[in-house]
Order: sequence, then structure tokens, then C-alpha cells
Amino acid sequence: MSRPVIDFWFDFASTYSYPATARIGALANAAGVSVRFRPFLLGPIFKAQGWDNSPFNIYEAKGRYMWRDLERLCAGYGLAFRKPAAFPQAGLLAARVALVGLKDGWGESFISQVFRAQFAEGRLINDPAVIRDLLSGLPCNPRQVFDQAQSDEIKSLLRAETEEAQRLVVFGAPSFVTADGELFWGNDRLEAALTWACKTKGI
Repeated sequence: MSRPVIDFWFDFASTYSYPATARIGALANAAGVSVRFRPFLLGPIFKAQGWDNSPFNIYEAKGRYMWRDLERLCAGYGLAFRKPAAFPQAGLLAARVALVGLKDGWGESFISQVFRAQFAEGRLINDPAVIRDLLSGLPCNPRQVFDQAQSDEIKSLLRAETEEAQRLVVFGAPSFVTADGELFWGNDRLEAALTWACKTKGI
């Protein structure tokens, strides 16, 4: 019997996607679930909800809580944490590069490195030099990757992924969608999503 699958929808600007990315591999493996990493852009989704910024910036009290909560969570998970100087950061380039990497087999490692660079090291992930530096340790040619990331194929793929997220009524990140279309939103719903995925496969 094939393993159950969940789709992991994330945006690189999403704070709670950082711990989710760090946790999902080991938890999914232990549960016998395969994960499909699905980078998308929250900007168009927020715009459809009438927001022109992160809700954590729009609602000051919510933002203060989120940063303290993320600090507590990372400490509990043993993850390094450093609040970035700029938030949210544009993740367009990183998302396009991630799509190239997911096709070529190094995407998951790159995704983890981008989240660490932003939320553990305070680096600017919209800086091409930072992305190039992250790529230098991966089995790829950074120049070729940048060319691919700017191709019509990858640009169209990212648009299609964002449209698919909207079709699934994904409204935030991280989100997890099981094979039967069940949606779970938030880092704290990861375990529930894995349990549901296993139930729907009769495991």
C-alpha cells in the first residue's frame, strides 16, 4: 500500500512556517506519511481578504504576541531564533528557486536553509547574494538556478501554485492539506494533519 501524502503549503514570509519546516520531516517519517512541499505566495491571498500587509503588522497586539510565541516555540523545539529586522520579507525569488530545487532534488534542503537564514540568522532572503550563498552549499550551479528561476516556466508554476492554494481555500501558512482535501492551518496542527492523513489511508 502506498504511503499517505500531505501537501505542505508555505510562504517564506510566514513566521510559523519556520518551525513547521524544521519539524515536518521527522514527524512525517515517523507517521509513515509522504510530504509534498508547496511554496506559494500569501500576498494575493491577503489582498483578497482586504489586507495590504501581514496581519501581524496590521494588528499590533497580535504581532507582539506572535513574536514572543515564536520565541517560546523555537526554544522548546531547540531551534535558533532571531527576530528579523525587516518583516515581512519578499519571498518571491526564494519561492522560485525552491521550485527549481524541488524539481532537481535539493529543494527541501534549500527551503530549510532559507527559513534558518531569515529567522535564525537575521539575513535578508530577498537579497540575491544571500540566496546565491545558500545555493553554494547545494548540489547545483547557482548561475543556472537563477536563470531557471527567472524562466517563464517557473514563473508560471509559482502563479499556478498560488492559484491552487486559493482554490483550496488556503488562507494562511503553514497549511497542510490531506489527500481527501482536509485543511489544517498552523504549525500546531501539523500532528493532527498527519494523523488525519493516516486515517484516510486506513492505517
